[in-house]
Amino acid sequence: TWSFFETFVGPDDNWLPPDNYQEQPVAVVAHRTSPTNMGLSLLANLSALDLGYITMRRFIERTAHTFHTMDSMSRQKGHFYNWYDTQSLEPLLPLYISSVDSGNFAGHLLILRSGLLALPDQKIIGSQLFPGLRDTLEVLAGTAGKTDVVQIAQIRKTLAYAINSEPTTLMAVRLYLEQLATSAAQMATSVNVPDSDPDSPLRWWAKAFTDQCWEALEELRFFTPWIFYPVLSDMINKSARLNDIPTMREVINMEAELLPAIEKQMNPDITSDEHRQLGELRRLVTAASRGVQAMMTDIEGLARQCEDFSRIEYDFLFDKACNLLSIGYNVGNWRRDTSFYDLLAAEARFSTFVGIAQGKLPQESWFALGRLLTTAGRKPVLVSWSGSMFEYLMPLLVMPTYENSLLDQTYKAAVARHIEYGKKHAVPWGISESGYNAIDSHLNYQYRAFGVPGLGLKRGLAEDMVVAPYASALALMVAPEEACLNLERLAAAGFEGRFGFYEAIDYTPSRLPRGQSNAVVHSFMAHHQGMTLLALVYLLLGRPMQKRFESEPLFQATLLLLQERIPKAVAFYTSPTELADSHRESVSMETPVRVFNTPDTPTPEVQLLSNGRYHLMITNAGGGYSRWKDMAVTRFREDTTCDNFGTFCYLRDVNTGDVWSTTYQPTLKQPLHYEAIFSDGRVEFRRQDYDFDVHTKIVVSPEDDIELRRTTIENRSRSPRTIDVTSYAEVVLAPPAADTMHPAFSNLFVQAEIIEQRRAILCARRPRSENEKNPWMFHLMAVHGAEIEQISYETDRMQFTGHGNTVSDPQAIGYPSDLFGTLSGSQGSVLDPIVAIRSRITLDPEQSVTIDMVFGISETREATLTLVEKYQDRRIADRVFDLAWTQSQVLLRQINATEANAQLYCRMAGSVIYNNASLRADSNIIKENHRGQSGLWGYAISGDLPIVLLRIADQANIELVRQLVQAHVYWRLKGLAVDLVIWNEDHAGYRQLLHDQIMGLIASGTVAILNDQLGGIFVRSTDQISEEDRVLIQTVAHVIITDKKGTLAAQVNRRDSLRTAVPRLIPTRTHRALPAPVAGLPDQNLMFFNGLGGFTSDGREYVISTVQDHVTPVPWVNVLANPQFGTVISESGMSYTWSENAHEFRLTPWYNDPVSDRSGEIFFLRDEERGHFWSPMPLPRRGETPYITRHGFGYSVFEHTERGIHSEVRVYVALDAAVKFTVLKIKNKTGRSRRLSATGYVEWVLGDLRTKT
Repeated sequence: TWSFFETFVGPDDNWLPPDNYQEQPVAVVAHRTSPTNMGLSLLANLSALDLGYITMRRFIERTAHTFHTMDSMSRQKGHFYNWYDTQSLEPLLPLYISSVDSGNFAGHLLILRSGLLALPDQKIIGSQLFPGLRDTLEVLAGTAGKTDVVQIAQIRKTLAYAINSEPTTLMAVRLYLEQLATSAAQMATSVNVPDSDPDSPLRWWAKAFTDQCWEALEELRFFTPWIFYPVLSDMINKSARLNDIPTMREVINMEAELLPAIEKQMNPDITSDEHRQLGELRRLVTAASRGVQAMMTDIEGLARQCEDFSRIEYDFLFDKACNLLSIGYNVGNWRRDTSFYDLLAAEARFSTFVGIAQGKLPQESWFALGRLLTTAGRKPVLVSWSGSMFEYLMPLLVMPTYENSLLDQTYKAAVARHIEYGKKHAVPWGISESGYNAIDSHLNYQYRAFGVPGLGLKRGLAEDMVVAPYASALALMVAPEEACLNLERLAAAGFEGRFGFYEAIDYTPSRLPRGQSNAVVHSFMAHHQGMTLLALVYLLLGRPMQKRFESEPLFQATLLLLQERIPKAVAFYTSPTELADSHRESVSMETPVRVFNTPDTPTPEVQLLSNGRYHLMITNAGGGYSRWKDMAVTRFREDTTCDNFGTFCYLRDVNTGDVWSTTYQPTLKQPLHYEAIFSDGRVEFRRQDYDFDVHTKIVVSPEDDIELRRTTIENRSRSPRTIDVTSYAEVVLAPPAADTMHPAFSNLFVQAEIIEQRRAILCARRPRSENEKNPWMFHLMAVHGAEIEQISYETDRMQFTGHGNTVSDPQAIGYPSDLFGTLSGSQGSVLDPIVAIRSRITLDPEQSVTIDMVFGISETREATLTLVEKYQDRRIADRVFDLAWTQSQVLLRQINATEANAQLYCRMAGSVIYNNASLRADSNIIKENHRGQSGLWGYAISGDLPIVLLRIADQANIELVRQLVQAHVYWRLKGLAVDLVIWNEDHAGYRQLLHDQIMGLIASGTVAILNDQLGGIFVRSTDQISEEDRVLIQTVAHVIITDKKGTLAAQVNRRDSLRTAVPRLIPTRTHRALPAPVAGLPDQNLMFFNGLGGFTSDGREYVISTVQDHVTPVPWVNVLANPQFGTVISESGMSYTWSENAHEFRLTPWYNDPVSDRSGEIFFLRDEERGHFWSPMPLPRRGETPYITRHGFGYSVFEHTERGIHSEVRVYVALDAAVKFTVLKIKNKTGRSRRLSATGYVEWVLGDLRTKT
């Protein structure tokens, strides 16, 4: 604990204690300080002297440095301001004077003064010298652990001799110290720490021990230099005056007492050697006496400064009407706070006592402090404000207590209640004001008061569970055995760090990442470190600070106030807060999460993850997108039904051929158990298939622009299993609109590079000019916990998926079991880029493996390679999960939202991204619309972004505005751009009260709002919107919220129960039909036949034959059109149709996908008796037998025979009309009756893109 002050209170901060040092989430020193910090730091120096950690000279030096700084700092009426910058020494705004801080500081200075004035009569070498060295050595040994540090055992032995012998002579002390210093120097050189680790704690403690030994020797040399001269050893051993350990005052007096005797001995009868020895002794005694005299003068000066600094004015802080100190004084406004410290059980009682002792406050102010009593374990106890250990015991660090007094009984009962409360909740006890697991926008821990219900008046104490180790340290002064056991429990749980115990352990469920029982607050507060040190000194050294307190003349006359007895008759206070909180203690406060046990929700449920630059959207089925700034990293299309775009991971049992995925998408395999778990900083998926448990966690790093997808796979079977794990994502690296408009063209400029030695793939878009700088994307797969038997890579989508296949059944996954199953390793300028990595691993029974799939992006290739290298390290990856959760909490605090708010806004975001009829306008309104996007422009709305419309008419429902403004900010920070349109439907006239409230809420936000700009907020009065435009805006809005349908949560969570009833297709027969002849190529010679097709002899048709594993390499298409209307159709029957303009006026979608060859025009045939169904054209449901496709001039024909049913489909366009004909002919060739159905399906676009129309 002392090492905190030794490390941080130095020249870098002008010898002032920085408020705190935190290790995580980012290491930072808070270069600010307060009067309480300063006072406790000065007493920490005195405690270190008491404990033998520093010498007298070091103590005086440190105190003088701090006083020199304090002397240059601005003050107000003797008071130091509440906060100062420790480097510039400027007071921090707002300028404020805290009564309790000033009182603490003044009291601590008076105790320091008492300690300073006692120094001259203390032995220059105290009894704690060697125990202090032992403490440092044991910390060193504990830090070394199993590391073999030479000499520790020998040093331990030497120290044991020194402590047990209790040396009383200077020569004995010198001999022990010389042995220790020599061994320490040898030990320091033997510490084996790499040079790359300059901040190694082991090296630091080895040096600290060595320095402590040498400083003690130098202290001896300063006070008694004669013992270091061997020629004087005989003389010293014969003279108790020269060999006994003196006080400072005795050293000063030696010049007057010893010099006459030395002069007398220097007579002509002695030898020249004796004469030289006496002369040397005279010189050394004189130098020592005069040096110590100068030191005494410094001490007296410091004592005077203590008195000067403690003189403060109380008049402007004191209210004579109620005889109480106010909380403080705002210097900037020249205004005293209207609240007061009015409880005896508060840290402010020390300030009041000091003011009374100094004669600045009347004694009545002590009795004006409230003495409200309650009971704790049937014992009376004073009520405090927050029930914290700090309020009860902080003054006890320096003030004495008297047996059976009111305060003494309060201390004991309060500690007992803390112990009881900890046991009740099965956590270590000790609660106080402290940091907790919430971070501000600068990634600093937040701080506030916590306490135990029943002891404090403050409401809501049971809503938090934050244990502060320093609270247990304070309890050492009251219940030492129980406190020691509790501290040991905390240490055993790993709650210690570089400078002692960490600040706090947060057990509050609402602030914990999912799956964690606690979160450690990795910081060290200066004043809590000081309190801990003073409490330890209280216990170990017999209350030295309290003895100094009692010896201070100013305090002696006032000590009677502390001996107040417990009233014999009193009404005990039962707090309604306690009654309410005791009920709440048993209530679960789990962090709000959304858990989905099915991927088949009516519309996809989404979760947004982001670090402000890199954005991730994930659905409950596993679809979604990855974006960086305004760029799409991976391909995404809004598809409420299929939801099959995103980043995926395939799993395949090599022996059985079973294929599934870590999420429901893309394989669509129904698992035995499925869970999608959404929280604000993380997405998780759990599923069970084929005796494998698969758990996937997905986060975005706040530090780097990467997403981490960690999958843990456990083999639950009784035999070893070999699986292939294959990642997959389609690479875009372009604005989403550009990719949606021209995906095939966009793909042409992406190049891929495989980095085999790092198991990674890099992708970048080729620059079109010398000055163009494009970012680099990477994907890596790191396997932890199992050996990779085989790894392969793919960057070509055609090679991976195969023509006519989709992500649900790509050819690279469905390979035959007898094949090796490696990916092709293609790289460079592929036509359709992807990133896919496959690792083959074998898992023994009950063995698990962790696979980190990392996707990221950076500005340059070099920076990207650095990220690739960085995330090979599992420890770095582990840290991302903690940081992601922390960053999510920072964002929520930044916008003043809760986790429940965030989950509501994410649920709403699902309806923003995917069309959800239940939150859109009624179909009757949509039918009335006859206007297009340009109709929005008159209201400054572009229509390029999704629109959320809020309709509000009543001021009583203004909460809806606040929530939607907050949701808009949340979405923007998560990378989801939305135009929020607020319709003011209040027609109250010129006062515009609702309008003013709306604008006030928008302006009061914590994040800058874009008003009337793309992605901003548009407030419009319905009085100024025509009826036709109202219909338009409601028609295009993705989400409509109104104040006439209840709360936001009620509207968002409402789902239409009316769904189109589709009759179940139930087979009526189960036996197979008799096999029918398989259709093959027609009996005609084809010209230029290539194994798949060729031209007929008259050249009027191109005939193609395809079967399941024998298809064309790319779509072979036919264009059927007249001047106003047309269609493009491929050999697989996939087509799209347009009118007037093939780009602008599409009737059905043009997917521009030569790999999967998707279509929005599909037909199926189904055997109603057996349930078997297929497509009369090769796709999307290929039958069991070959298909014959004939492309002719103005038509295409598809022939197929499936289980005795022959079909022919002829497609053509009218010569002079905007009509496309698809003629289906069916013939039963089995010789028995068959019951069939034909189903046609069309996706309408009626524009250029479905997302726009």
